[in-house]
Amino acid sequence: MAMSSSQVRVVDPVLTEVAQGFRHEEHVGHILFPRVPVHTSGGQVLEFGKESFKLYQARRAPGTATRRVQFGYLGKSFALVQDALEGQVPREHLRDASRVPGVDLGQRAVMGTLRALSLTLEYDQAKLATTAANFDSNHKVTLTGTDKWSDAGSDPSGDINTGKEAVRATVGVYPNTALLSAQAFNALKEHPKVVDRFKYTSRDSVTPEMLAALWDLQTVVVGKAVAFDDFGNDIDIWGNNAILAYVPSRPSGMEDPSFGYTYTLQGHPLVERTYYENNAKSWIYPVTYERLPVLTGMLSGYLIQSPA
Repeated sequence: MAMSSSQVRVVDPVLTEVAQGFRHEEHVGHILFPRVPVHTSGGQVLEFGKESFKLYQARRAPGTATRRVQFGYLGKSFALVQDALEGQVPREHLRDASRVPGVDLGQRAVMGTLRALSLTLEYDQAKLATTAANFDSNHKVTLTGTDKWSDAGSDPSGDINTGKEAVRATVGVYPNTALLSAQAFNALKEHPKVVDRFKYTSRDSVTPEMLAALWDLQTVVVGKAVAFDDFGNDIDIWGNNAILAYVPSRPSGMEDPSFGYTYTLQGHPLVERTYYENNAKSWIYPVTYERLPVLTGMLSGYLIQSPA
């Protein structure tokens, strides 16, 4: 829901602006799930099918009724989740312990908190995009044996083209984005068929930008994020996967057809007013982020599992 006037008064406007512009360089989930604002904490997901790319008969004769179109339809329900953490600046870190921390220390505390919240969001986005049950049988494949990109005889570009054509056949447009896990990218950049395509044009190692040009995609990114659970075990967040998707480069809102979005409560993430805690002898910076990644156009995506 929208913030009330009493809530607005407890928000730090300067640090909230910093928080809303934050992007973790290593995190790429927002490429598949761009952030769009919503005004309530719950509702129904606006989903898209092939009707969003339909060729409509728009021409009309004088005096006749004008046809109406509506893009998207209300799908499953959603309820935003609220993540909240507090950044801490110990009094001992201040030159003058009697003063409130300056903007620079406040920003550093908020940035550290946002990095933790960003990792949680990246995990949620990856789980949604790499779960096979979220795709129908025509929009996913699992590579095995000699078809894996770690095998020199496999055909990575052929697999990508198969996925592109599956999306085009369903919704009428090609995917413009590919997200490769680190495992998938490492296999690709050493693959002899991929390396051979660039032997006369570049001596550099294969990059995501080179793959985008090779596959005629607008964007190729690599998911490198790793997290650790409570027992110290590492979690390769994007696993062993490759995802093709159609995502608008500059979405104007949730009404634009897209593989997915991160529904974000208007004004979030937000930083509440700093307060001092005597017991911890620290200044505290509370950060709250209400959001939820959602699949809005599953037919415009294609999942390749176990490519490496």
